[in-house]
Amino acid sequence: MLASLGCEPLELGEVRRMIGDGVATLVARALAARGRAQADHAAATQTFMRQYEAGATSLTTVYPGVDTTLQALHAAAIPLAVCTNKPAGLASRILEHLGLTRYFAQVLGGDSLPFRKPDPRVLLALVQAFDTTAQRSLLVGDSEVDAATAAGAGVPFVLMSGGYRRGAVADIVPSIAALESFAELPALLGVPLR
Repeated sequence: MLASLGCEPLELGEVRRMIGDGVATLVARALAARGRAQADHAAATQTFMRQYEAGATSLTTVYPGVDTTLQALHAAAIPLAVCTNKPAGLASRILEHLGLTRYFAQVLGGDSLPFRKPDPRVLLALVQAFDTTAQRSLLVGDSEVDAATAAGAGVPFVLMSGGYRRGAVADIVPSIAALESFAELPALLGVPLR
């Protein structure tokens, strides 16, 4: 997208700190970082989405321990959903590519509702869809955006130390725990790994 505007690419570390608030915000941050904040944002977003859709699964992998963790939670009949600011269609396509679709009852993307994380209504919509309460729910996330979403919704939060965030992991305070590995999650929930 930046190359189409004659701009130099961003370093991976720069981009990682821009991720988490949805595509429109990522594009705006990338444009601003290259001094192109006045560029046609809508056109730049369309260019970004064409590129992203073409390669959404090419470099995407599953974190270690995710498969066995999801298997254990699924076997324990714990209903699961994805709550992401990524467009829902792309999130579903990525889950399908990774063989993870079967574990999730719902995928809620940044384009599913008129608002997105960190707006707590996103998470509360999932709480309502699962006919449960905020206190009986759990958000497992990796960023300041996830922490703010959980806090605003009154949902307990587990922080995964890997992933995408703008600041240091130590600056994000989980309400339950900070975990290094997804394989730690089942034990935290009292679910045996198989």
